[in-house]
Amino acid sequence: MNKRLLTLWVLLLIGMLLAACGGGTAVEPTTAPAATEAATAVEEPAAEPTAAEAPAGDVIQLQLMGWASSDAENSRLQEMIDSFNAANSDVQANLLLVPDYDTKLQTSLAGGAPPDVFYIDSFKLPDFVAANAIAPIGDELENVDDFYPNLRDAFTLNGTLYCPPKDFSTLALEYNKDMFDAAGLDYPTADWTWDDLRTAAEALTDSDNGVYGMVLSADMARWIAFLYQAGGTVTNADFTAMTLDSPEAKEAMDFYVGLVQDGYAAQPADLDSGWPGEAFGKGKAAMSMEGNWIVPFLQDQFPDVNFGVTELPAGPAGDATMSFTVCYGVPANAANHDASVRLVNFLTGPEGMKAWTDLGLAMPTRASLRDGWLEKFPDLEPFLNGAEYSYPWQFRPGFQDVLDTVNSGLQEAFTGLATTDQVLQNAQEVGTEVLNR
Repeated sequence: MNKRLLTLWVLLLIGMLLAACGGGTAVEPTTAPAATEAATAVEEPAAEPTAAEAPAGDVIQLQLMGWASSDAENSRLQEMIDSFNAANSDVQANLLLVPDYDTKLQTSLAGGAPPDVFYIDSFKLPDFVAANAIAPIGDELENVDDFYPNLRDAFTLNGTLYCPPKDFSTLALEYNKDMFDAAGLDYPTADWTWDDLRTAAEALTDSDNGVYGMVLSADMARWIAFLYQAGGTVTNADFTAMTLDSPEAKEAMDFYVGLVQDGYAAQPADLDSGWPGEAFGKGKAAMSMEGNWIVPFLQDQFPDVNFGVTELPAGPAGDATMSFTVCYGVPANAANHDASVRLVNFLTGPEGMKAWTDLGLAMPTRASLRDGWLEKFPDLEPFLNGAEYSYPWQFRPGFQDVLDTVNSGLQEAFTGLATTDQVLQNAQEVGTEVLNR
């Protein structure tokens, strides 16, 4: 495929992806998935550095593009780039964090001048691979066996590791200790089951005062954890057939929707909130099911909330949670391939990853860093434990259609406009169409 055809293919595929993602589930591994969280966007510089602008002396100029996050994360990443530059006289990296990341990346790819290194969400990796837009750099990475296997697998397609996971987040159960104390209930533990969750949610609900046992979203990125806990799957192992027409999927859907229909859980919008973390922080819900991004949010926005964290309750088939992760990708036919890989290894090597994750906003993807990280953040252990049994947030190109179908279906089921059978049947049909394209 010549360069022009490749560029057109990338533009078409990623453009379709972005269009599909509009209004869909937004899951950020290192930030709270809500507009309510304070985040400072790093403005794009007037002139972007490129290899062609490198100063005399054969100094290679690299550009690392990502999305803007909180001040703390933005500053720490810049510090790491500064450290890389200080240690490499022949390569200098420039950090570009943009608020409209997907559009900016699409434009650069379509123009044939992509950044030297850029973020890739695990959900979108298959689209980039299908478009031949990224280079497989697994063989050039340092100590890949140190990455948690399921996180490494999130960026491995057809046996090829394309890029290393920069950090990750998992879902866990957050609970308001004061509300549990007032109700005379024991705090949740890692031994909880679905029955324990439902019983507690019922006991903690005071609908007359607008307080519910749990806050739940019409969001496949949350319901899917229950699907895996029930022993169900979305597709078969090789993504050739949908498997949502199963008793396990039905059991998971009935339980999740039942919490809302029976009045023991409510949606964020019904609790005057933009996302579950806000509803939990306001004391509108005694429990939430969010990732470790909720912890700094609560500490910043609701510092008086006395909360704890434990692992998600086990379902009929055992423990399961979701892992949300991003990698550092290098474009196919990169102008500065070796230098780009050097930067990636610096950022995801043991020392670089430790420096990055020592903020506590995201977790290290290297198992060797577990003990040291937990010494700094012992209260976050439930999130890190999820690395051992989590499922990656990843499907196949075009799957946003399925997510949208499930999300809208959950919303209808919550309000009684659709049955759980109808939600699953619709998702099964839409998914089958996607897989057959």
